[in-house]
Amino acid sequence: MDWLENSDEHPLIRSCVFHYEFEFIHPFVDGNGRMGRLWQTLILSQWKPIFSNLPVESLIYLHQQDYYLALQKSTARTDCSPFIEFMLQIILEGCTPQVTPQVKQLISIINGEMNKEELMLALGLKDARNFRQKYLLPAISANLVTMTQPNSPNSPTQKYRLKH
Repeated sequence: MDWLENSDEHPLIRSCVFHYEFEFIHPFVDGNGRMGRLWQTLILSQWKPIFSNLPVESLIYLHQQDYYLALQKSTARTDCSPFIEFMLQIILEGCTPQVTPQVKQLISIINGEMNKEELMLALGLKDARNFRQKYLLPAISANLVTMTQPNSPNSPTQKYRLKH
């Protein structure tokens, strides 16, 4: 822990090294991976609180084979560089806005200001809940679409437009 607090390494690197070393010493019978990822998130969020929202666990799950491969390479080489490189890519992926095919489809059909019904009709959708969760909310969260009445998100006269 002294190294973690006193190292001159960048906090991103420190968090990756700590994560790797924790995995390497494998202090518990079970749960070492989850604990290593939790520690990395904690280290990063103490540096910059925004990192508390980084979905490290989910991102690792999506790249689980590569995660284990990076651990194996680092251990075989007695050099944690492969693991650090892998984790930095994961962190970058988590910080880079991802636009889903549904969001791409939504922004491609928006023409001026359109209400929910017009958008769903243009997309050929019938399920309002699916539209909201997979199309509209991610597009608004990604700052690609804006509401005409942001203070009244559930207004029956609400319309949506592309953000300029």
